[in-house]
Amino acid sequence: MNPSVDAFLEKTDKWKAELSALRNIMLDCQLIETLKWGQPCYMFNQTNVVILANFKESCAVSFLKGALLSDTENLLVKPGENSQSGRFLRFKSLEEIIVAETIIKAYVFEAIEVEKAGLKLAPRDPEAEPLIPELIQRFEENPTFKKAFEALTPGRQRAYNMFFNAAKQSATRYSRIDNYTERILNKKGINDCVCGLSKRMPGCDGSHKQLKNENFTI
Repeated sequence: MNPSVDAFLEKTDKWKAELSALRNIMLDCQLIETLKWGQPCYMFNQTNVVILANFKESCAVSFLKGALLSDTENLLVKPGENSQSGRFLRFKSLEEIIVAETIIKAYVFEAIEVEKAGLKLAPRDPEAEPLIPELIQRFEENPTFKKAFEALTPGRQRAYNMFFNAAKQSATRYSRIDNYTERILNKKGINDCVCGLSKRMPGCDGSHKQLKNENFTI
């Protein structure tokens, strides 16, 4: 048991009992516990296998190579439309977890076998990154925002995700997402022009600065 995960659970207000139960299941499966990306992470042979996630409406067991699991119970869900590898098992109560313990362990043991076999996903864009938990949280809270984000080109999605993820603190990541929500709803990329003055549409060439200068002189 990792003290960092103890501290994480101690300050967690929502899904504490559920996450603690999932933690015990992961430890029963002989995975090594650590804290990565601010969430409990479980490893096999120094490889990340499972991450526990807590959202507004649910908590989840996130399999980093979930796309390679057989999913015999048809329970795995994609965290985002363009997610290639990650898959979630979602839970909304402690009772659900208790009932599903045997199934959860079966999925975890299969994930371990995937690592033992050295199975890998098909090559993907090396610049692509999994969507950050804060962005997935906002998707759950606002389906319209989720739909608008997924309507952007993969390049625009990647640029936003990388920008949001560059913030070290979770609170800052949430703030960045909220500040750019309207831009995304308006189908604009992070580097797209929103003032209509750019001479290099749809990109921004800095022409918006003249608005600031004009407002300053008035």
